[in-house]
Amino acid sequence: MVEQIRQRLTGALAPVELEVLDEGHKHAGHANAGKGHFHVRIVSPAFAGVLPIKRHRMVYAALEGLMDGGIHALSMDAKAP
Repeated sequence: MVEQIRQRLTGALAPVELEVLDEGHKHAGHANAGKGHFHVRIVSPAFAGVLPIKRHRMVYAALEGLMDGGIHALSMDAKAP
């Protein structure tokens, strides 16, 4: 799943920096523990001049389909260079 997320974001947003972390191990005891919890740190020129909420929407759009099948929770830092 990490590689799928990486490929989707790279293709859609051409990041200059991208880190995708599987954080499932941090959610022991929670619903869906260990499955589908990820953190993305992405820096992309596509975010220049774009408000943070719109940046998040751009990331979610790039991950369409994965949000319903594999990603249970996603946190992110989305910044412009």
